[in-house]
Amino acid sequence: MEYVYAALILNETGEEINEDNITGVLEAAGVDVEESRVKALVAALEDVDIEEAIETAAAAPAAGAAAGGAAEESTEEESEEAAEEEEAAEEAEDEEEDEEDGGEGLGELFG
Repeated sequence: MEYVYAALILNETGEEINEDNITGVLEAAGVDVEESRVKALVAALEDVDIEEAIETAAAAPAAGAAAGGAAEESTEEESEEAAEEEEAAEEAEDEEEDEEDGGEGLGELFG
């Protein structure tokens, strides 16, 4: 969550959302930074208009409350953040798996 918050802070202050800036915010907050998570977040946010996403998220609860289903629906922002974190985690896992594979298990194929 703190990675997404760092990106939101950078967006709010008008700073560029890049690996160095996110790492700087996280380190300033005392977070043990995982480089792969930072890279995945930057990649996930590359084509996202954060202002538009925030506006959409702010409108979603109001629409749900008007329909009487606000308690049943999760907010758009929570869904988006969860999706971004999940995507970032999957990308990080894929990168780790690619790095760890390094030929292990090939002996079993030719065994």
